[in-house]
Amino acid sequence: MLELQRIREQKDEMNKLFEARNIDVSKMLDEVLEIDEQRRKTQQELDEVLTESNRIAKSIGMLFKEGKQAEANELKAKAPELKETAKILKEKGSELKEKLNQLLYQIPNVPNPTVPKGKTDEDNEVVMTKGEIPDLGKYNLPHWELAKKYNLIDFELGVKISGAGFPVYLGKGAKLQRALINFFIDEAENAGFNEVIPPLLVNEASGFGTGQLPDKEGQMYHDATDNLYLIPTAEVPITNIFRDVIVDPKDLPIKKTGYTPCFRREAGSYGKDVRGLNRLHQFDKVEIVQVAHPSQSYQLLDEMVEHVKSLLEKLELPYRVLRLCGGDLGFTSALTFDLEVFSVAQERWLEVSSVSNFETFQANRLKLRFKENGEKPQLAHTLNGSALALPRIVAALLENNQTAEGIKIPKALIPYTKFDIIN
Repeated sequence: MLELQRIREQKDEMNKLFEARNIDVSKMLDEVLEIDEQRRKTQQELDEVLTESNRIAKSIGMLFKEGKQAEANELKAKAPELKETAKILKEKGSELKEKLNQLLYQIPNVPNPTVPKGKTDEDNEVVMTKGEIPDLGKYNLPHWELAKKYNLIDFELGVKISGAGFPVYLGKGAKLQRALINFFIDEAENAGFNEVIPPLLVNEASGFGTGQLPDKEGQMYHDATDNLYLIPTAEVPITNIFRDVIVDPKDLPIKKTGYTPCFRREAGSYGKDVRGLNRLHQFDKVEIVQVAHPSQSYQLLDEMVEHVKSLLEKLELPYRVLRLCGGDLGFTSALTFDLEVFSVAQERWLEVSSVSNFETFQANRLKLRFKENGEKPQLAHTLNGSALALPRIVAALLENNQTAEGIKIPKALIPYTKFDIIN
């Protein structure tokens, strides 16, 4: 959620930056300032009424002590009117505050000046590409056929148990999943991230805190009875650890990692892009999260991208890094880098990680602050990244490493799988 002070001070600059998102929020920002002015004026009037009420209450007491009952009763008669006025002003203030918040919830984060202009993912900027794309020759099956051939994943059984998008991992397929999770967690810990095992269900406040609500409400599985949401990513519960917290600046940056299953409805997804592991309703992911000082956050963003790149290189997968254009940028993000691996069998790039800096957008919703040098608390920056999401990593590993003998396991994974080939 955007900060009111920033809107007051930088409205014209923000409007210019929003052009990268291909949206015009100038009227909404003007409305925000107008409502905020009404709210502040109402609060000033309320403060004046409360001050007058306190003054009258003290005067009444003094007058009674001095035996001036008539004057005291005269002042006392004004008290109910002031009380009613205060009640009306409080209600008006609450209504204006709610109206203001509902409007702010609709405005996305301001793009960083480096975000390229563009409307779709086709306009994303390719920052770098690394790794050789293997020539598989006749061994060029897509992962869903390999999964069936080697009895690794049963998609039809998942449909029977739950529905499409809920695969069942079997044998070495299950072991490969577990190996990747442990590998990613170990690598994150080696990079200084501390592991967390968070809840898989979060309350409404947590969804609002990280920006999934109200923007992505239709994409989340919701238990209406208890008003809880299945997490779409570990970012939500891990970041909400710091909701309503003032952190010690000496502890910044705070680095957390966690493995969780993730749940997404993926409403409206269809076609070849959702086949096999390409798009699931339930999938496994290791997440990295940072709470940072504003002066450090973009350096840390680069370090997080480097961490994800190192994972892909250890897995011996060809990959590329994209800087997302404004039209493809997430609602809460100021700047996002996507990392994609190349699937030889599918002949296309598969997104496996998004690494984002949210600046103060989430922190403002979370009331996540730090206080230094005796100054008043200020908002921290939050960052998160997939390190990594498993489904498309598994797809690329299976497809890119198929040989006449079977599917070879990358050297870095063998200590975790305890086998070097799937056959």
